[in-house]
Amino acid sequence: MTPTTDLCDAHPDLQVCEPIFLDFGGELAFCGPIKTLKIFEDNVLVRSVLETPGQGRVLVVDGGGSMRCALVGGNLGVLAVDNGWAGIVVNGCVRDTEELAGQAVGIKALAPHPRKSEKGLHSGHEDRDVQFAGVRFSPGAWLYADGDGIVVSDGPVHA
Repeated sequence: MTPTTDLCDAHPDLQVCEPIFLDFGGELAFCGPIKTLKIFEDNVLVRSVLETPGQGRVLVVDGGGSMRCALVGGNLGVLAVDNGWAGIVVNGCVRDTEELAGQAVGIKALAPHPRKSEKGLHSGHEDRDVQFAGVRFSPGAWLYADGDGIVVSDGPVHA
């Protein structure tokens, strides 16, 4: 994958996320077309999406930045790997960090949190534009992530 620094140099119009995310997955660099979810403290929709074929996409989960529970953990990481997701970006927390670190998927989130989310507490939305970290994430746009950060483009810009 082309480093995000090189992508920014070649494409100064790329959206660049604020540097608020930590790395949790076993893959530091990942990229792919975006699939979006908007949820709050309930990861039922995250599970149902990760159970479907990822086809190299990146799941962007806008969890409202909640720091009260985790939205992704080890079991969901296994689903992401098994179903071909390139990565997950969570505007919220994750858990089972040692398990996630051993899984062949990129995962960026705000922080670790030991508490699991509630189930059936809130509804969620799929395939809508979501905005956080200074970036608008649209379904079908491309996300590139590595140790230097996350950038988003309307379409693929890598070599």
